[in-house]
Amino acid sequence: MNDLLGEVRPKNSLVGNNPAYEAAPGSDVEMGEVGLSAPAATERGQAMRAFFSNVESIKNDMAEIRALQREVLAMHEKSKTIVKSKDMERHREDMQDVVNQISMLANKVKHKVEMQDKDNERAKTIKGQGKGSANERTRTTITAGLKKKLKELMGEFSEMRNRIQEEYREVVERRVYTVTGKHVPEEEIDKMIDNGEAETIFQKAIMEQGRGRVLDTLAEIQERHRAIKELEQSLLELHQIFLDMAVLVEAQGEMLDNIEKQVHRSVDYVSTGTNFLSSAKKIQHKTRKLMICCACIILIIVIIIILAYVKPWELHNNKKRQLLLLL
Repeated sequence: MNDLLGEVRPKNSLVGNNPAYEAAPGSDVEMGEVGLSAPAATERGQAMRAFFSNVESIKNDMAEIRALQREVLAMHEKSKTIVKSKDMERHREDMQDVVNQISMLANKVKHKVEMQDKDNERAKTIKGQGKGSANERTRTTITAGLKKKLKELMGEFSEMRNRIQEEYREVVERRVYTVTGKHVPEEEIDKMIDNGEAETIFQKAIMEQGRGRVLDTLAEIQERHRAIKELEQSLLELHQIFLDMAVLVEAQGEMLDNIEKQVHRSVDYVSTGTNFLSSAKKIQHKTRKLMICCACIILIIVIIIILAYVKPWELHNNKKRQLLLLL
């Protein structure tokens, strides 16, 4: 259960290599469904192929989202070194384009997961895929695994948003210190972060250093403020998409946890059963040796009884006497 999705591949999974999805006489042994008709087997095979195809598509979209997420973080790191407002403006637009791509992909994934749930319900009406069947359990487990991965992805984006906000504050503090030469109270930094205005903080620096350099820094801070606000808004919208999906995730979260518990419990049962089998073999071996010993003892006793009853030595002596008398 470490990775419920890692081994899902249409060409290497149940679809394609398993005759149950191809051959007409397929059956579900666990459910006692033997000798399905050709149309039923074909419909079941097509449904499973469509399922695995959709799973693969969702996985690819999630991988692309993660790649774009790494790109956003890399662009955020690059933004820390930008000191010109025009460069910051171009960088802000590029960063926003990447976040927009993530939002589009997230909406696609949400739609596909919703459709997957509906398809899973429809599949239960197909013969051989009803509730409790092997195919139904496969669908439920893999879908729950997908949703668990989505939940992890939500957490990653939430952490990224918090990280960007914290590091933005640090960048602003450094910029202010570079221009003013002193540490500004946290209240002033918070005010600057909230509204992007910093004239009051830079008034003394403007008088001492001239307006040119200070205003360039101020323009860069304001542009950075617009960038972070746009990014934050986009990430909030993205977070809302993930929250909508969270409803789907939680719906099967307990089911997935229960499946994992059952797997661990099954492992414990198998381990216990193996120990019992080992002990049983040892007992069987000892019992066999004991039975052989008992059989030998009984055989010896029987021989002794027979000898005591027949007394062959007396017969031998009688024959010798008779022979002597004849002589």
